[in-house]
Amino acid sequence: MEIGPSAGRRAVIVHSMKAVARRPVGRPAAATKEELVAEVRRRFLRGERVELQDVAHRLGLARMTVYRWFGSRDGLMGEVLAQLGEGLVDDAAANTRERGRRGLLELFGRVNRDIASSDAMRAYLRREGLPALRVLTASDGVVHPRMVASIERMIRAELGGDDLLGAIDPGTLAFAIVRLAESFLYNDASSDIRGDVDRLRDVQAALLGI
Repeated sequence: MEIGPSAGRRAVIVHSMKAVARRPVGRPAAATKEELVAEVRRRFLRGERVELQDVAHRLGLARMTVYRWFGSRDGLMGEVLAQLGEGLVDDAAANTRERGRRGLLELFGRVNRDIASSDAMRAYLRREGLPALRVLTASDGVVHPRMVASIERMIRAELGGDDLLGAIDPGTLAFAIVRLAESFLYNDASSDIRGDVDRLRDVQAALLGI
């Protein structure tokens, strides 16, 4: 009795094995870091909680790939929030009419009001509490250093020959401006947006000598 496959069946099996070998293995081509950040940004702006597993699955990414790129979920959120913050600064600069110290004060005011009126930011803080505050304000995080760098860039552009920069380093002034904004805008007691933009403007004006 023949227990092996016939010649015809062997041909079918070989053909099938070759077809399987040619078939793509695993998921479709994975998304890029930029596509991941864009997807998380969309969810954040819609006021949704970002579930890392869900986002990774939607984009065809392994969770370990996301961790390799950003270190943690907070690292990914930090990158998204930093990019949004940098965008706010650039948009404010593009729409600021004044120049010099008063131009900086107008720019800071625009950024402060945009953050204070952000429904997405309010939802994020209320939903995630102190961890969200740490993402936004930690000195060794992503958001705070990038905001300081953006503000310093604006200070240098507007006050290049101003006497104020003879009295204080632009980096130190930028750090103070950002820390003040964090203190007046975010309420760490209730993990919400305090939004005290009027008093914040007064203190920032004093720092600028206006």
